Amino acid sequence: MKKEIEWEKLGFGFSDTNCHIRYVWKNGAWDAGELVKDPYITMHIGASCLHYGQECFEGLKVFCQKDGKIVAFRPDANGGRMVRTAIRTVMPPVPVEMFLDALKRVVDANREYVPPYGTGGSMYVRPLLIGTGPQIGVAPANEYTFLMMVMPVGAYYKGGLKPVRAVILDDWDRAAPHGMGDVKVGGNYAASLFAHEKAKHDGWPVELYLDAKEHKYVEEFSTSNFLGITKYGTYVTPDSHSVLPSVTNDSLRQVARDLGIPVEMRKIPYEEIREMAEVAALGTAVVVTPVWEITRGSEVIKISDPDTVGPTLQKLYDTVRGIQYGELPDTHGWCYEL
Repeated sequence: MKKEIEWEKLGFGFSDTNCHIRYVWKNGAWDAGELVKDPYITMHIGASCLHYGQECFEGLKVFCQKDGKIVAFRPDANGGRMVRTAIRTVMPPVPVEMFLDALKRVVDANREYVPPYGTGGSMYVRPLLIGTGPQIGVAPANEYTFLMMVMPVGAYYKGGLKPVRAVILDDWDRAAPHGMGDVKVGGNYAASLFAHEKAKHDGWPVELYLDAKEHKYVEEFSTSNFLGITKYGTYVTPDSHSVLPSVTNDSLRQVARDLGIPVEMRKIPYEEIREMAEVAALGTAVVVTPVWEITRGSEVIKISDPDTVGPTLQKLYDTVRGIQYGELPDTHGWCYEL
């Protein structure tokens, strides 16, 4: 039985629920999947995910809306991105239909863990695809496991958006120009861990990466896409093979267009940051994290005051959150009822 949860005090972290859902692929096909209570997995010590990094994951959220409906936000987009990542890592793709069915089944089995409307919380969903068959030679596995876990999480920033400082560390790169920056694999995050911990230790919550080839162009933050609002009011975000195609960024670009804000995906020279009116990191956890200052070596670029959220970022954030919680019309059909 679920213990009493103080919804308003939830943070963003792992917690146990009733179960997760697990599927196994072997002999060329996925099984029917099963709900599993035990939060542990047993695999062969030669599993390809352990030796050669055959794994990928996703992250999305489920919301209790104002009218009581339980919805997932754009799960088909996450499912489609996982298909692309699986192909890139030579794993059997999880069909989007199976991805959505898994989501329905696991949310239904853990429905009481969806935070109620008005608490600011949501249910975080983590799909994971890993090579579990033994493979000591460098080659794809012959068996794979797909699982989907869920957990209640609170609002990332309680009391509203809180701007943060960022730093550019030129001694590290997150992804190579023709590497795997455009797919969601754990190796990309492992590549950023050392720099991320150094940045936090030195007082910066997040680091921003420039292109690995020339260190001239903005790419993305350690865990999030980059968004800049120019002094002319244009939404600009990098166009690069090394950047993960973010569902949040895609959603915000459409919202911007709906609001009459010009949108550009293009190369962004580092020097252009100096002229930005607003800057933010974009991701599932918080949607928008405003950045008020960016440091690179001896240069400190102040974008805004530390307690000020730009009007465009606030409007974009409020609109997406309003759609997610059913407070604003879902004109693009993004909310998938469960």
